[in-house]
Amino acid sequence: MARQSRRPKKQKPPFALPEGLILLSTPGGWRRSLITVNGGTVCGGSLPGVPADADPREARAAAVLDVQDLARTVHRTEVDVVWEPVHDNGSWSAQVRVIAGEDPSENPSSPCPFPR
Repeated sequence: MARQSRRPKKQKPPFALPEGLILLSTPGGWRRSLITVNGGTVCGGSLPGVPADADPREARAAAVLDVQDLARTVHRTEVDVVWEPVHDNGSWSAQVRVIAGEDPSENPSSPCPFPR
């Protein structure tokens, strides 16, 4: 007979904490991807609620809110997003930084809000 554990296992997040954000303007709309602290990439797909012809500033603001919500929901931590200088008119990249005093390793996770 198999032995059952009495303590529930701590659920791991579906992916590591983001440390970078990439935003792309495509003919079909704005798309975003995350670079994680363990070197992985998570494709976030289309940026919801932002039309393809939206101003880049509007898309960047929506992407920041999206990443902050993701970090809060999945990793229970607050992050700041700092955009890099623009090199290409159709793509933007940013650094995602944990706000001082937060320790995401101690917090339980929630389901991933990005579609699979």
